[in-house]
Amino acid sequence: MGRRTFRESFRDAGAGMRYCFGTQRNMKIHLAAACIALAAAWVLKLDRLEIALVVFAVSLVLVTEMFNTALEKTMDLFITTYHPLAQTAKHIAAGAVLVAALNAVATGFFVFFPHLRALFG
Repeated sequence: MGRRTFRESFRDAGAGMRYCFGTQRNMKIHLAAACIALAAAWVLKLDRLEIALVVFAVSLVLVTEMFNTALEKTMDLFITTYHPLAQTAKHIAAGAVLVAALNAVATGFFVFFPHLRALFG
């Protein structure tokens, strides 16, 4: 295998992202929530720090979901029968996604609540 170009690296990364967004139900849910959060940030005219917090929280969820998918696919490749350690690894990866999602909810609350309270309050 020869040396890869920068373009090839980006192409492969894009293929991985397309796979996750195209095949993983939870990734589609996370992406929809991300779009809603980013649209709300734009509508509410959040400041740069608030937008950065929202973008970071959204990115963390998407990245953990992608790692979860990669781990699940790797386990499925090497483990053809049930194995409790493979199941544990999958549960831990899913737990990481849950932690990231709860972080995003908490971040969303702290960032959006003051703006929504002022708007409707």
